[in-house]
Amino acid sequence: MTLDLQVCSRARLTRDPRFDGKFFIGVVGSGVYCRSICPAPTAKEKNVRYFPSAAAAAEAGFRPCLRCRPESSPGTPAWLGTSNTVSRALRLIGESGLEDGGVEVLAERLGVGARHLRRLFLKHLGATPIAVAQTRRLHFAKKLIDETKLPMNQVALASGFGCVRRFNAGIRKVYHRTPTQIRKLARQTEIRTDHHYVFHLHFRPPYHWQGILDFLAARATPGVEVVEDGKYRRTISLLGKEGYFEVSPADGRDALLLRIAFGDPQSLFLIVERVRAMFDLNADWSAIVQNLRSDPLLHARVEADPGVRVPGCWDGFELAVRAILGQQITVKGATAMAGRMASRFGKPFCGAAGLTHIFPVPEVLASAPLGDIGLTGARVGTIRALAGAVCSGRINFGAGPGSESFLTRLCEIPGIGKWTAQYVAMRALGEPDAFPSSDLGLLRAMALENSRDLELRAEAWRPWRAYAAMYLWSICSQYPNRESRPAPGKSPKIAAAIAVPYRPVSIVV
Repeated sequence: MTLDLQVCSRARLTRDPRFDGKFFIGVVGSGVYCRSICPAPTAKEKNVRYFPSAAAAAEAGFRPCLRCRPESSPGTPAWLGTSNTVSRALRLIGESGLEDGGVEVLAERLGVGARHLRRLFLKHLGATPIAVAQTRRLHFAKKLIDETKLPMNQVALASGFGCVRRFNAGIRKVYHRTPTQIRKLARQTEIRTDHHYVFHLHFRPPYHWQGILDFLAARATPGVEVVEDGKYRRTISLLGKEGYFEVSPADGRDALLLRIAFGDPQSLFLIVERVRAMFDLNADWSAIVQNLRSDPLLHARVEADPGVRVPGCWDGFELAVRAILGQQITVKGATAMAGRMASRFGKPFCGAAGLTHIFPVPEVLASAPLGDIGLTGARVGTIRALAGAVCSGRINFGAGPGSESFLTRLCEIPGIGKWTAQYVAMRALGEPDAFPSSDLGLLRAMALENSRDLELRAEAWRPWRAYAAMYLWSICSQYPNRESRPAPGKSPKIAAAIAVPYRPVSIVV
């Protein structure tokens, strides 16, 4: 990745939060690296160096700043000048931290050679995969020290160090302080019970929290998910343990407040990474919106609702089942059906208000009597086939060899077509260019008759068609009936009409 030094310099001098996490600043005199929003006195330009990633700054010999806490910055956008291979590699590192076989196994999963993968990382991120994984591990350890009351031996295990000795040595080498000394600087005041953790997940403003909350609320599976009082809450299951998390806006910060109740601290890193993806916190909206603003239909909506994100999901299999349930029925009907499925076949859960079940796993749905809850024979066959494919390993919702091959295998399942596959890619795989062009809501918003015409129009929105879809659905919710919406380009009042703050009306699954 090539950094524009003039842009970096302006962002540093103005402390522009939109650039937070997109590059890091190494200060030669102090030997630390900082975020673009660091509150420390501004260093002279001749004394700073710019790096595309925290790992690159660490590799150059700089240590993290204790004031701006680089470990708390928004994640590097997966599309920030990187190839698709690097994007998928970053997702896999976020899930396992290279703990399951090193660079060779990571490269094999991506379908490339280990040497080629190292070259790609050095080109796009300025550091090797190992350096990126080590920096993320250290950053998460620092976050656990600052924001939790976990004993240091559990912090070591939860951040992937394996033993306390390596953990202590790593922290001292990077921060020039012991873990205990760092915790004293944090000045924690909130009293937290065992197995309850609180994290601040930062993002680049603007962020349309209400928009993503409304989208999730319409599709919240009863008993598994709850949206109330401006908060999102859901049950989770990892490695045989159950718990839940709650997400809400953090007062006075460009961040979301994440509360986790889970019995295994070693799963915290994976939970935090999944939640970040679910709420699309690594997105760089200022880069996305440059393409969308050029469209006359999208321009007014983009200006009216800045910061719209693409809602992800907690579990790819659950999202795919939900998409199948929603084929050819209303969002409300599919949500009710998902609730019946969770209540009948899910594992009972007791731990938070409104949360009563864990969503059923593939092994259960592969042989469950799904017809008993009102599903048609075709839907039963599709869900069972999907569950069986996941159980056998033929379908893997993790970041594997690439979305194209994954979607091809997904479409081989009877009852799953292009619309379902693109919707899954959009929300479960986090593909920013996924686009369910046959969706009736999108066609209605554009006043078009067929998906081919919509795909031709959408070429100008690449590679952000998923974000364009979110704006189109909001337009369609403003005008639920095609006849009630003025045709694009026919009246000078259209832009003003479209820009009216919309009342969320569910159009898609």
